[in-house]
Amino acid sequence: MKRTRWYKDAFIYQIYPRSFCDSNGDGIGDLRGIISKLDYLKELGVTAVWLSPCYKSPNDDNGYDISDYRDIMDEFGTLEDWEEMVEGMHKRGIKLIMDLVVNHTSDEHYWFQEARKSKDNPYRDYYIWSKGKGKNGKKPPNNWTSRFGGSAWEYCEETDEYYLHLFTKKQPDLNWKNPKVRQEVHDIVKYWLDKGCDGFRCDVITYIAKEDGLPDGRWNIALRGDEHFNNHPTIHSYLHALNKEVLSNYDCMTVGEGPGMNVENAIKYTSEENEELDTVFTFEHMNTDTYFQLIPRKFKLSRLKKVFAKYQHGLRNKGWNSLYFENHDQPRCLPRFVGDYGPYRKQAAKMLAVALYMQQGTPYIYQGQEIGMTNYPWKSLDEFQDVMVKYVMGVINKIAPFLKGYVFKVMKWRARDNARTPMQWNDEENAGFTTGKPWLPVNPNYKEINVADAMKDEDSIFHFYKKLIRFRLGNKIIIHGTFRQMYEKSNDIYCYERSYEGQRLMVICNFKNKEVGFKLPAEVVYDSAELVLHNYDYDRKLEDMKLRPYEAMVFLLK
Repeated sequence: MKRTRWYKDAFIYQIYPRSFCDSNGDGIGDLRGIISKLDYLKELGVTAVWLSPCYKSPNDDNGYDISDYRDIMDEFGTLEDWEEMVEGMHKRGIKLIMDLVVNHTSDEHYWFQEARKSKDNPYRDYYIWSKGKGKNGKKPPNNWTSRFGGSAWEYCEETDEYYLHLFTKKQPDLNWKNPKVRQEVHDIVKYWLDKGCDGFRCDVITYIAKEDGLPDGRWNIALRGDEHFNNHPTIHSYLHALNKEVLSNYDCMTVGEGPGMNVENAIKYTSEENEELDTVFTFEHMNTDTYFQLIPRKFKLSRLKKVFAKYQHGLRNKGWNSLYFENHDQPRCLPRFVGDYGPYRKQAAKMLAVALYMQQGTPYIYQGQEIGMTNYPWKSLDEFQDVMVKYVMGVINKIAPFLKGYVFKVMKWRARDNARTPMQWNDEENAGFTTGKPWLPVNPNYKEINVADAMKDEDSIFHFYKKLIRFRLGNKIIIHGTFRQMYEKSNDIYCYERSYEGQRLMVICNFKNKEVGFKLPAEVVYDSAELVLHNYDYDRKLEDMKLRPYEAMVFLLK
């Protein structure tokens, strides 16, 4: 089948099913809830949905611990519900991207249940096992650490060996060196593609290849051992085989989550000649307001712009980028990237959309972003359900309880639960998400921020996103154009030009909640300038001007 590369002209909406819409009152979002909102997605104008994991799972990490890759989690519904959902999406011109989690399984998966029984079990080599170190063999095989804290090894009494888990101890890592494991993954991918899935978001895909011998890692404040399993060279043969033997037979797409990704690696993964992945999620831009990917530091626009420019130039004609500010693992972008927006929430949210989505790459929007949802006002650490927070607090309580106050401050800003609070559909009880008790608390600002009100307000963030999506889809300047940045060192203004076949787009964004002077760069020469996108309700000419708080404009130059 001919690959159309449709993802290069798409607009993708991420649904976190647990928090999107609950159809049966149990407080947990489900597939029938998604079905009930398909017309909403069509109205918004998105062309694809990325659905976070909905497979069978004991939910140690909210579905990223899969116990059966070919069935649906009981809380979310049935396989028949999934089939109805994907049929409904396709009828509305919306494609479906599933989450593919194949670095690890749940420890409740049949493979692992068998593997732990004995060293000669047929499934033993589906996972990574090793004898312990020390006098009695009771020390972990190496010093690698889990993403959620502590050792990446868990002792198994049945066979007196340790198994590797780069996430929680209930998420044992698969052994990709085993050709049977790779074939299992190929079969899973083919199963869902044959059922109508249109692509996959590949969870922590850069971790799947491990160094022979499992050597100790150097000291690393983020994750010890990272250099021995993140972006290991053998991964490329695994992904090429998956592409060649399965993916190339379908008009589908893949996007790989790439911790530790840089421009050079992104090219290797996404170059069409290499036949591996189609696009990747990188994290450099999301780390411009942190130290060590966790500790907050003051946001500076110049750092963000530098990363954006690096990927816009670096991947051009060599690979393909992904554009996002929010997802299920990131806090809300308001006020993360704009500071104290005060009475300008609408303008700030619209401005961020313009700044990001006029760039080259596949755009992603996370549920609630289109109405400007914000972080929840957490009151205590006990309110969080994020497994990352629980692991961090377990460590802090043991070694440094005096830091609990600081950790709470960090988690209020950074915890993944900020993005996972229920979708705010209306101003009724529980924001219209559920008739029961929601699994996470609803943000109390749902009375002012909700879909129903946004759809009635022609000046809302929702309607601006509709306009932006319509403008972007099919726009050859955005899809194919070059990128030239101006005001490179400014921490107030983001300004860049996209150019293709004699036509140009000029993007101007004020990242401040006050007026900022803008002087038209001398190198910008044009015969005509048409204002095609604007987040204020009055006309503008392309000239020296005072930019209003969070003002954003896009001019078509000829």
